[in-house]
Amino acid sequence: MPEDELSRSSHSNPGKSLVNGIKTNPASNSPKSSLSVPMGPPVYVDLAYIPNHCSGKNTDPEFFKRVRASYYVVSGNDAANGEPSRAVLDALLEGKAQWGENLQVTLIPTHDTEVTREWYQQTHEKQQELNIMVLASSSTVVMQDESFPACKIEF
Repeated sequence: MPEDELSRSSHSNPGKSLVNGIKTNPASNSPKSSLSVPMGPPVYVDLAYIPNHCSGKNTDPEFFKRVRASYYVVSGNDAANGEPSRAVLDALLEGKAQWGENLQVTLIPTHDTEVTREWYQQTHEKQQELNIMVLASSSTVVMQDESFPACKIEF
C-alpha cells in the first residue's frame, strides 16, 4: 500500500474499530468496555418492540433508561427459553423509575403467558406508581385456518 493511502486510512479511523456499529477502542483491556455504548440523552419513541422476544439475553434496565417509549411490545411465548423474561419485565420497572418524569407507558403483551400474569399481579402497585398500564385484549384475528389474539393500537 502506498504511504499516502496508508496515512489516509489510519487517519480516518485512528486506532478504532466498529462493533455492532459502535466505535470502540481495541486497546481497551476490558471486553465489556469495548461493547459499551457511550452515554447520551435518552431516545423517545412512540412504539418499541422489546428485542429478542423479551429474552433476558440482551435487554436490561439500561435499555429502558435509554429507549423511552409510550408503548412497549412484548412478544415472547416460549417458557422453555425464558421468553418472556421476568427479569426484562422487572427491568422495565427499574428503568422507568429513573426517568425523572411520569410519562404514561403501555406494555402490550402479544401472548397471555404465566410469566406475564404473575409479574402483573405481583408488581401491580409499582406499575400504578410508575404510570405503566398493561394492555390486555380479548380481540382475536382469524385468518383462514388460524386464529390468534391481537391488540389494536391507535395514535
